[in-house]
Amino acid sequence: MSEKKDVLREIDDNAIRLARTLMRTARHAVIATLDPQSGAPIATRVGVSTDHDGAPIILVSALAAHTPALLADRRCSLLVGDPGKGDPLAHPRMTITARAREIARDTPEHARIAWRYLSHLPKAKLYVGLGDFRFFRLEPESAKLNGGFGQAYQLSANDWLSLSPVNDELAAAERGAVDHMNEDHADAIALYARFYAKAPNGKWRMTGIDADGFDLADGDDVLRIFFQEPLNSAKDMHMTLVRMAGEARAGLASQS
Repeated sequence: MSEKKDVLREIDDNAIRLARTLMRTARHAVIATLDPQSGAPIATRVGVSTDHDGAPIILVSALAAHTPALLADRRCSLLVGDPGKGDPLAHPRMTITARAREIARDTPEHARIAWRYLSHLPKAKLYVGLGDFRFFRLEPESAKLNGGFGQAYQLSANDWLSLSPVNDELAAAERGAVDHMNEDHADAIALYARFYAKAPNGKWRMTGIDADGFDLADGDDVLRIFFQEPLNSAKDMHMTLVRMAGEARAGLASQS
Protein backbone atom coordinates (compact mmCIF):
# COMPACT_ATOMS: atom_id res chain seq x y z
CA MET A 1 0.00 0.00 0.00
CA SER A 2 1.48 3.32 -1.06
CA GLU A 3 1.94 6.11 1.46
CA LYS A 4 -0.60 8.92 1.49
CA LYS A 5 0.79 11.90 -0.37
CA ASP A 6 1.07 15.12 1.63
CA VAL A 7 -0.67 17.79 -0.46
CA LEU A 8 0.29 20.62 1.88
CA ARG A 9 3.07 22.96 0.83
CA GLU A 10 5.68 24.47 3.11
CA ILE A 11 4.67 27.87 4.44
CA ASP A 12 6.63 30.74 2.90
CA ASP A 13 6.41 34.54 2.75
CA ASN A 14 4.14 34.45 -0.32
CA ALA A 15 1.62 32.23 1.45
CA ILE A 16 1.57 34.49 4.51
CA ARG A 17 1.12 37.59 2.36
CA LEU A 18 -1.70 35.92 0.43
CA ALA A 19 -3.47 34.93 3.65
CA ARG A 20 -3.20 38.47 5.00
CA THR A 21 -4.36 39.97 1.71
CA LEU A 22 -7.42 37.70 1.54
CA MET A 23 -8.45 38.68 5.05
CA ARG A 24 -7.69 42.40 4.84
CA THR A 25 -9.50 42.90 1.52
CA ALA A 26 -12.56 40.77 2.32
CA ARG A 27 -15.84 42.62 2.82
CA HIS A 28 -17.98 39.53 3.08
CA ALA A 29 -17.46 35.94 4.13
CA VAL A 30 -19.32 32.71 4.82
CA ILE A 31 -19.55 31.84 8.50
CA ALA A 32 -20.34 28.34 9.74
CA THR A 33 -21.78 27.85 13.22
CA LEU A 34 -23.52 25.09 15.16
CA ASP A 35 -27.28 25.28 15.70
CA PRO A 36 -27.88 25.29 19.49
CA GLN A 37 -31.04 23.18 19.15
CA SER A 38 -30.02 20.46 16.70
CA GLY A 39 -26.24 20.74 16.64
CA ALA A 40 -26.40 20.86 12.85
CA PRO A 41 -24.00 23.17 10.99
CA ILE A 42 -25.34 26.49 9.70
CA ALA A 43 -23.56 28.42 6.94
CA THR A 44 -24.49 31.97 6.02
CA ARG A 45 -22.97 35.14 4.61
CA VAL A 46 -21.80 37.97 6.85
CA GLY A 47 -20.05 41.30 6.39
CA VAL A 48 -16.48 41.21 7.65
CA SER A 49 -13.64 43.54 8.54
CA THR A 50 -10.45 43.08 10.56
CA ASP A 51 -8.94 44.14 13.84
CA HIS A 52 -5.42 45.59 13.85
CA ASP A 53 -3.82 42.18 14.05
CA GLY A 54 -5.90 40.88 11.15
CA ALA A 55 -8.44 38.88 13.18
CA PRO A 56 -11.91 38.89 11.57
CA ILE A 57 -14.61 41.19 12.93
CA ILE A 58 -18.27 40.59 12.15
CA LEU A 59 -21.40 42.65 12.86
CA VAL A 60 -24.52 40.53 13.27
CA SER A 61 -28.16 40.92 14.22
CA ALA A 62 -29.72 39.08 17.14
CA LEU A 63 -32.39 37.98 14.66
CA ALA A 64 -29.86 36.06 12.57
CA ALA A 65 -29.58 32.31 13.20
CA HIS A 66 -25.82 32.45 13.68
CA THR A 67 -25.98 34.95 16.57
CA PRO A 68 -27.63 32.65 19.15
CA ALA A 69 -25.43 29.88 17.76
CA LEU A 70 -22.28 31.89 18.57
CA LEU A 71 -23.60 32.80 22.01
CA ALA A 72 -24.30 29.14 22.78
CA ASP A 73 -21.11 27.72 21.25
CA ARG A 74 -18.21 30.02 20.37
CA ARG A 75 -16.73 27.62 17.83
CA CYS A 76 -17.06 28.71 14.20
CA SER A 77 -15.25 28.85 10.90
CA LEU A 78 -15.05 31.61 8.31
CA LEU A 79 -14.45 31.29 4.56
CA VAL A 80 -12.97 34.34 2.79
CA GLY A 81 -11.99 34.79 -0.85
CA ASP A 82 -13.83 36.24 -3.82
CA PRO A 83 -14.65 33.51 -6.37
CA GLY A 84 -14.16 35.97 -9.26
CA LYS A 85 -14.78 34.98 -12.87
CA GLY A 86 -14.56 31.50 -14.32
CA ASP A 87 -13.91 28.44 -12.17
CA PRO A 88 -14.49 29.48 -8.53
CA LEU A 89 -12.13 26.72 -7.37
CA ALA A 90 -9.26 28.32 -9.26
CA HIS A 91 -9.34 31.43 -7.07
CA PRO A 92 -7.55 31.80 -3.69
CA ARG A 93 -9.58 31.31 -0.52
CA MET A 94 -8.96 30.66 3.16
CA THR A 95 -10.99 28.92 5.84
CA ILE A 96 -10.32 30.13 9.38
CA THR A 97 -11.22 28.10 12.45
CA ALA A 98 -11.99 30.42 15.35
CA ARG A 99 -13.85 31.10 18.57
CA ALA A 100 -16.16 34.11 18.69
CA ARG A 101 -15.90 36.77 21.39
CA GLU A 102 -18.61 39.41 21.69
CA ILE A 103 -17.33 43.00 21.91
CA ALA A 104 -18.94 44.73 24.90
CA ARG A 105 -20.73 47.98 24.13
CA ASP A 106 -19.63 51.30 25.63
CA THR A 107 -15.99 50.25 25.82
CA PRO A 108 -12.89 51.69 24.10
CA GLU A 109 -12.51 48.40 22.24
CA HIS A 110 -16.05 48.68 20.86
CA ALA A 111 -15.45 52.25 19.67
CA ARG A 112 -12.22 51.22 17.95
CA ILE A 113 -13.77 48.15 16.34
CA ALA A 114 -16.83 50.10 15.17
CA TRP A 115 -14.70 52.77 13.51
CA ARG A 116 -12.56 50.22 11.67
CA TYR A 117 -15.59 48.24 10.57
CA LEU A 118 -17.44 51.28 9.23
CA SER A 119 -14.34 52.59 7.50
CA HIS A 120 -14.08 49.26 5.68
CA LEU A 121 -17.84 48.79 5.19
CA PRO A 122 -19.41 52.28 5.14
CA LYS A 123 -22.83 50.97 4.12
CA ALA A 124 -23.10 49.32 7.54
CA LYS A 125 -23.81 52.80 8.98
CA LEU A 126 -27.46 52.09 8.14
CA TYR A 127 -27.75 49.52 10.92
CA VAL A 128 -24.69 49.59 13.17
CA GLY A 129 -26.49 51.71 15.75
CA LEU A 130 -29.54 49.46 15.99
CA GLY A 131 -29.91 47.81 19.39
CA ASP A 132 -30.04 44.23 18.14
CA PHE A 133 -26.72 44.42 16.28
CA ARG A 134 -23.48 43.43 17.97
CA PHE A 135 -19.83 42.97 17.07
CA PHE A 136 -17.93 39.73 17.46
CA ARG A 137 -14.20 39.29 17.15
CA LEU A 138 -13.36 35.83 15.80
CA GLU A 139 -10.23 34.66 17.63
CA PRO A 140 -8.35 32.60 15.01
CA GLU A 141 -6.98 29.18 15.93
CA SER A 142 -5.90 27.77 12.57
CA ALA A 143 -6.42 28.35 8.87
CA LYS A 144 -6.48 26.36 5.66
CA LEU A 145 -5.22 28.44 2.75
CA ASN A 146 -5.80 27.41 -0.86
CA GLY A 147 -3.98 29.63 -3.33
CA GLY A 148 -5.17 27.68 -6.36
CA PHE A 149 -4.35 24.30 -7.86
CA GLY A 150 -1.52 22.60 -5.93
CA GLN A 151 -1.15 25.49 -3.47
CA ALA A 152 -2.61 24.26 -0.17
CA TYR A 153 -1.26 25.36 3.20
CA GLN A 154 -2.08 24.71 6.86
CA LEU A 155 -1.44 27.84 8.94
CA SER A 156 -1.50 28.50 12.65
CA ALA A 157 -2.86 31.83 13.87
CA ASN A 158 0.68 32.94 14.66
CA ASP A 159 1.71 32.31 11.06
CA TRP A 160 -0.54 34.92 9.47
CA LEU A 161 -1.79 37.34 12.13
CA SER A 162 0.09 40.63 12.45
CA LEU A 163 1.22 40.25 16.05
CA SER A 164 3.16 43.50 16.31
CA PRO A 165 4.11 44.93 19.72
CA VAL A 166 3.05 48.39 18.46
CA ASN A 167 -0.52 47.42 17.53
CA ASP A 168 -2.04 49.36 20.42
CA GLU A 169 0.01 52.46 19.66
CA LEU A 170 -0.93 52.32 15.99
CA ALA A 171 -4.59 51.75 16.84
CA ALA A 172 -4.62 54.92 18.93
CA ALA A 173 -3.16 56.95 16.04
CA GLU A 174 -4.96 55.26 13.15
CA ARG A 175 -8.20 57.24 12.91
CA GLY A 176 -6.46 60.62 12.93
CA ALA A 177 -3.93 59.47 10.34
CA VAL A 178 -6.58 58.00 8.02
CA ASP A 179 -8.80 61.09 8.26
CA HIS A 180 -5.79 63.32 7.58
CA MET A 181 -4.76 61.31 4.52
CA ASN A 182 -8.28 61.29 3.06
CA GLU A 183 -8.94 64.98 3.71
CA ASP A 184 -5.54 66.46 2.83
CA HIS A 185 -3.56 63.95 0.78
CA ALA A 186 -5.87 62.40 -1.80
CA ASP A 187 -3.08 62.91 -4.34
CA ALA A 188 -0.74 60.66 -2.33
CA ILE A 189 -3.43 57.98 -1.99
CA ALA A 190 -3.90 58.01 -5.76
CA LEU A 191 -0.15 57.55 -6.17
CA TYR A 192 -0.15 54.56 -3.80
CA ALA A 193 -2.95 52.90 -5.75
CA ARG A 194 -1.41 53.45 -9.17
CA PHE A 195 2.21 52.62 -8.36
CA TYR A 196 2.08 49.91 -5.71
CA ALA A 197 -1.14 48.15 -6.72
CA LYS A 198 -1.09 48.97 -10.47
CA ALA A 199 -4.68 50.13 -10.05
CA PRO A 200 -6.50 52.47 -12.46
CA ASN A 201 -7.25 56.07 -11.61
CA GLY A 202 -10.26 56.41 -9.34
CA LYS A 203 -11.59 57.95 -6.17
CA TRP A 204 -9.42 55.91 -3.84
CA ARG A 205 -9.63 56.52 -0.09
CA MET A 206 -7.67 55.05 2.77
CA THR A 207 -9.70 52.83 5.09
CA GLY A 208 -7.16 51.55 7.60
CA ILE A 209 -3.50 51.34 8.60
CA ASP A 210 -1.81 48.59 10.58
CA ALA A 211 1.76 47.50 11.26
CA ASP A 212 2.10 45.60 7.97
CA GLY A 213 0.41 47.94 5.51
CA PHE A 214 -2.74 49.86 4.65
CA ASP A 215 -6.00 49.38 2.81
CA LEU A 216 -7.57 51.51 0.07
CA ALA A 217 -11.08 51.41 -1.37
CA ASP A 218 -12.93 52.86 -4.33
CA GLY A 219 -16.55 51.75 -4.28
CA ASP A 220 -16.58 47.96 -4.38
CA ASP A 221 -12.85 47.68 -5.12
CA VAL A 222 -10.46 47.12 -2.21
CA LEU A 223 -6.66 47.15 -2.35
CA ARG A 224 -4.07 45.94 0.13
CA ILE A 225 -0.64 47.61 0.04
CA PHE A 226 2.16 46.28 2.25
CA PHE A 227 4.97 48.26 3.78
CA GLN A 228 8.48 47.22 2.83
CA GLU A 229 9.16 46.71 6.54
CA PRO A 230 6.62 46.56 9.41
CA LEU A 231 6.07 49.80 11.30
CA ASN A 232 7.90 50.28 14.57
CA SER A 233 5.87 53.18 15.95
CA ALA A 234 3.10 55.67 15.20
CA LYS A 235 5.78 58.18 14.20
CA ASP A 236 7.14 55.63 11.76
CA MET A 237 3.66 55.53 10.16
CA HIS A 238 3.88 59.17 9.04
CA MET A 239 7.48 58.92 7.82
CA THR A 240 6.76 55.73 5.87
CA LEU A 241 3.70 57.17 4.12
CA VAL A 242 5.65 60.27 3.11
CA ARG A 243 8.52 58.18 1.78
CA MET A 244 6.18 55.91 -0.18
CA ALA A 245 4.41 58.88 -1.77
CA GLY A 246 7.76 60.22 -2.99
CA GLU A 247 8.82 56.81 -4.23
CA ALA A 248 5.52 56.35 -6.10
CA ARG A 249 5.68 59.82 -7.66
CA ALA A 250 9.22 59.24 -8.90
CA GLY A 251 8.41 55.75 -10.10
CA LEU A 252 5.38 56.83 -12.11
CA ALA A 253 7.30 59.76 -13.59
CA SER A 254 10.03 57.41 -14.83
CA GLN A 255 7.40 55.26 -16.55
CA SER A 256 5.85 58.13 -18.52
